Amino acid sequence: MTLHDSVRDRLRAIEALLRETEHWQETAPDSSAFASDKPFCLDTLEPLEWLQWVLIPRMHQLLESGQPLPQNFAVAPYYEMALDQAHPVRESMLAELLLLDALFAGEQA
Repeated sequence: MTLHDSVRDRLRAIEALLRETEHWQETAPDSSAFASDKPFCLDTLEPLEWLQWVLIPRMHQLLESGQPLPQNFAVAPYYEMALDQAHPVRESMLAELLLLDALFAGEQA
């Protein structure tokens, strides 16, 4: 399996988790939410919204266009801090994000 295939699989797993836990949104946030200059749009989007509306679509764009994938990429550390310990999806989401991060670190997930 290529890196692109593995990344695509991880993105699908993250989307499936968001859907299964009813964190997937049918309506996009207002366009002003995406104008943030903060990492992860942390001042305008909730952490799980950023995954759905920014990370997943942008990564799919890169994969579909054949553009290079990011290097030194890691999102799990942010989510370890951003998702409250009691958040119901925290542990399962961190597990998925760590698998995604491992791919960008050159490890097979």
